[in-house]
Amino acid sequence: MNGHGSGRRAAWSPLFFSLVMVAGMILGFNLRDTLRNKRDVSTVFQRNDRLEEIIDLIGDKYVDSVDRNLLYKNSISGILKNLDPHTVYIPAEDMQRETEDLEGSFSGIGVEFAIVRDTIQVTSVIENGPAGAAGVEIGDQVIKVGDSLVAGVKITTERIVHLLRGKQKSHVYVTLRNAETGHIKNFPITRDVIAVKSVEADILLDDTTGYIKLNKFSANTGVEFHKALQRLVGKGAKQLIVDLRDNPGGYLDAATSIADEFLDEKKLIVYTQGLHMPKTEYRAGKTGKFEAGRLALIVDEGSASASEILSGAIQDWDRGIIVGRRSFGKGLVQEQYEMADGAGLRLTVAKYYTPSGRCIQRTFAKGRQAYMEDYEKRFSSGELSGATNDVREDTTPYYTAARRIVHGGGGIKPDVFVPYDTNKINGAVSEALYGTEVKTAVWDFFIRNHGKLNYKSVDQFRSDFKGADDLVATSLKSLGLSTKEGLLKRLKKPAAIAYFKSQLTAQLARLLFHDNGYYAIALGDDDDVKAAMEALAGSTYSGLIGGK
Repeated sequence: MNGHGSGRRAAWSPLFFSLVMVAGMILGFNLRDTLRNKRDVSTVFQRNDRLEEIIDLIGDKYVDSVDRNLLYKNSISGILKNLDPHTVYIPAEDMQRETEDLEGSFSGIGVEFAIVRDTIQVTSVIENGPAGAAGVEIGDQVIKVGDSLVAGVKITTERIVHLLRGKQKSHVYVTLRNAETGHIKNFPITRDVIAVKSVEADILLDDTTGYIKLNKFSANTGVEFHKALQRLVGKGAKQLIVDLRDNPGGYLDAATSIADEFLDEKKLIVYTQGLHMPKTEYRAGKTGKFEAGRLALIVDEGSASASEILSGAIQDWDRGIIVGRRSFGKGLVQEQYEMADGAGLRLTVAKYYTPSGRCIQRTFAKGRQAYMEDYEKRFSSGELSGATNDVREDTTPYYTAARRIVHGGGGIKPDVFVPYDTNKINGAVSEALYGTEVKTAVWDFFIRNHGKLNYKSVDQFRSDFKGADDLVATSLKSLGLSTKEGLLKRLKKPAAIAYFKSQLTAQLARLLFHDNGYYAIALGDDDDVKAAMEALAGSTYSGLIGGK
């Protein structure tokens, strides 16, 4: 089974290998050990007799019954509360999904789905995957998995994931109903390894500009990115936009591998250092595929960790420009330790520094709650809208290769700032676009018109599709009265209705042409991409990387 989370720009994304924004930023990335080579916590920590004694006394003498495991879990939370926000304890029951997210694969059947009116609808079948080979088609409804009825029983995403995933080469029997014909089919599917994509899209925006969307940095990201870059260069890309918005990070090796595609001559990419960790440098090594073409990286307040390592290296070497809004600000390094019960501790062991010597970690002096509420603070202060943009926690000047001044603390500040357009994107519009009612309306439109939507390419769809107004009307009709009234007020603004229509059309394009289809349509009304294109085409680019 395959899935991933949607941000405010995506819809109908697969649902069960998502990197939730905040959770991803908390998890950070593992520098020295992958999840396949975990360090045993017993080699590091000795038994705390006082803690054991207290919990034993509570268990033996307390007036009411208590859950000892819960006491241990709460004790751990109390200990970690005094450390940084990125040191986290991961219960054993959550470790498998965390591992799959970062390792970049799991064993399943290879479909993406959505739960519509309490029924699992197959929204995508992975090419060359087990489900496709067995005969599963887009639009099929999953009625039973094995002996378990899964339709009309208020099934949850977690439950269906549990039923469909399993050991590689094991069999799962599914009963499907075709949404158009009502035909029932029942057959076994042999589970196999399903890759979790970190390169969400790779397309040409025009004859010479390539675009790559990265949603995380997993174990497979370097290879995925290299292949995507090869495809785009083969199609004629002379300049490149890498979209890191809402990318919470992942493995350092993935970030350095991608940076190595752009940097030459053993240039420093990042170095790490901590009280108990000696300074370790990571440098470019191989001859990269794109060491000369014009380059723009798009970041925002959700770009964290490995995203900032890549952005910092590109900015410090003046290899390309950074477009968008200030990044998250995570400059801490975690190592993962495995505990006896299968749980894990991701412990901050070092800080990382960009080539100019800056650490971009933002302050957490006011506690974890204030740290995680930073987005709301940026919004209320006017930073996201551009009312104020001179935000710096560290006033120490650092210098890029071209002697431009940059600063540490608080994230990577872009070279080209793009404000968050509240006339176009606001709470009412976003909630409607990514809410259940509108997603269901888009799906119903797709099923109802499936026979007419026989476009051979996304370019043909973009030029020939005339149903956008009908799609908008269908979506508005699906909303409750109060939601609809609030949305209609927002949609009176031309920018908002244009964005709403574009996003609905992009959601439909995703059902027809997967993620590349979504981005091919959605990026046509994307302010960050427009700003990047303008900067790449004009004198802004050479002025910035030349140090002017």
